[in-house]
Amino acid sequence: MWTIEAIFIGKLSAAALAGVSMAIQIILVFFAVLLTFVVGASLIINRHLGAEQRYQANHIFGQAMMIGVFMALIFGFVWYTGAIHIFKLIKEAGTGSAQAAGITYLRTVAIFAPLLITNFVAVGIIRAVGDTKYSMFINVLINSINLVLSPLLIFGWLGCPRLEVKGSALAVGIAHSIGFIITGVLLRSRKLQLFLSFREMSRPRWNSFKELFKTGLPTTVEQLTWALGQLVVTGYAAGIYVTVLTTHAILIRIQAVLSMVYMGFGLAAMSHMGKNLGASENALAEHTAKIAHRIMAVFVMVIVLVMITFSKALIHIFTTDPQTVALGRRVIYIFAFAQIPKALNNVLAGNLRGIGEVNWLMWTTIVFVILFEIGFNWIAAFTLGWGLYGIWSIQTMDETVRLGLNYYRFGGGSWRAKRR
Repeated sequence: MWTIEAIFIGKLSAAALAGVSMAIQIILVFFAVLLTFVVGASLIINRHLGAEQRYQANHIFGQAMMIGVFMALIFGFVWYTGAIHIFKLIKEAGTGSAQAAGITYLRTVAIFAPLLITNFVAVGIIRAVGDTKYSMFINVLINSINLVLSPLLIFGWLGCPRLEVKGSALAVGIAHSIGFIITGVLLRSRKLQLFLSFREMSRPRWNSFKELFKTGLPTTVEQLTWALGQLVVTGYAAGIYVTVLTTHAILIRIQAVLSMVYMGFGLAAMSHMGKNLGASENALAEHTAKIAHRIMAVFVMVIVLVMITFSKALIHIFTTDPQTVALGRRVIYIFAFAQIPKALNNVLAGNLRGIGEVNWLMWTTIVFVILFEIGFNWIAAFTLGWGLYGIWSIQTMDETVRLGLNYYRFGGGSWRAKRR
């Protein structure tokens, strides 16, 4: 939906698209922090569900939701008060319309942050424990409402006020607020594997917090490091020129859609791995991991062919700005090939999380973000003067090397010995 939203915003101006896309990158950085509770809780809950320990699973879920509510209030405050300072990073001439668009979007979303973020935590855990038909229903509902409201409020259709960027953010907030209510009803209906107990949610237990942080913190550090690295790279693009930032934002939005598929297979791999290991079904766990990897390989090859064939049409979906289209058509070839290692790496990382290799993923991400995303990208973009070509070439190299290391780690067999 954020990608469709970017298409709508792109019809306003390239500058508005640049500002809103950077705001979304900032939101994603904060969402990465929540993975401590989403992934940490999911890993623990999956083991409890695999061992048929329902009470313990619901307890951990309630504790994770308690922390999620607290974090939601903090994030909303930070987004609203910090927006005006963050968007000074965008280098543009004239009116500063990209900065204004980013500030407006982030501040408006901040008003809805308590409901939006709490729902993100709840749905993330529902999905990760295998209740994917319910998480799908919630997200389809949210995005359907968003899809209807966005053009009405952005362009002022059917008698609605024309609010442009603010209307886009309001559509997000309203849709996710409705989703929050639906999620709460489902979690109290006993139709899911998990039940939201207000008692467990309102009574903090230090030992449970420690277990959540211990299990989930490595994944949070991993994803937060990655998100911060991507924000730095977006800052590099903004520092070159607004056209480069707009083109980079379009490629990021395309990748965001593809990443939903990568994430789906990665979460499925993690969920099955955790439950199978919890039930001591090691051979089945390994078989499922291999199947997920093969399916993803076929999918990403098809995607690469489609992007190469329809490169011009893909860019035109977002904007008709001639400079952006010209740059995008050239860079998209590098971008397309970057998806191959990225897709395979997502599934492999899901398998590694399922076997408990969260520290390995954390440290490799930290090293590679510092080395490739921050270091080599700076050299490629500014020292060598390769601009956006250099940025996406380095991203391809980063994902490829990490894929090789993760494959070696998973295939090494040490986890099989520990789980027997």
